[in-house]
Amino acid sequence: MRQLKGIKVLLVDDEPNILQFLELGLTNEGFDVQTAQDGMTAITVARQFQPHVAILDVMMPGMDGFEVCKMLKKSENVAIIMLSAKDEVDDRVKGLTLGADDYVVKPFSFEELLARLHARVRNQFPNLLGEVAAGPFRIDDRRKEISYADKVLELSPTEYELLKFLVTNHGLVLSKSMILDKVWGYDFGGEENIVEVYIRSLRDKLGDKEHRVIRTLRGAGYRVDVT
Repeated sequence: MRQLKGIKVLLVDDEPNILQFLELGLTNEGFDVQTAQDGMTAITVARQFQPHVAILDVMMPGMDGFEVCKMLKKSENVAIIMLSAKDEVDDRVKGLTLGADDYVVKPFSFEELLARLHARVRNQFPNLLGEVAAGPFRIDDRRKEISYADKVLELSPTEYELLKFLVTNHGLVLSKSMILDKVWGYDFGGEENIVEVYIRSLRDKLGDKEHRVIRTLRGAGYRVDVT
């Protein structure tokens, strides 16, 4: 809990029961939490609270979560996790295109949301955690260094960003398109195969000949497992 002190989370949902449940759970985990039940209130609270992470419900009366996401990304340095009752590709694409960093479908387990919240903080605000540790990995974002099994890896800037993205999202399956968006950027005009090339290079540097560190899930993407 001490490690999470000072990390601010804004919860936005028009269902009081969900807000109360998440606020209690995240507060017990050590997060500093504020809530809003509609989009306009969320914008006002965000300006004053300046959250590190905002968890936004998509379906809200008036200003929906997509519009809130768009406005927050224009004015705040905030990671955004969208919540939706619909598991539809178009909705996920719309949210991610507007700047959302992750997408969770209702109903979800608190543990899953917590894991995704941790991933967003590790990935976008590593300075709040100091040196991030994940199994045999150590990420020092201030020095732009990643160690594996106590050995500092020699990485290019792109390799560093890719491995950091994989490790900070450990346990989650990351598609090639998601990796391209987050590491290379939405305006990248190259081929998806570039991801395979960099994954191969990272595996060489990790000594991961059997692909046990960076796993390939055929047709889905890549996943880093840490123990």
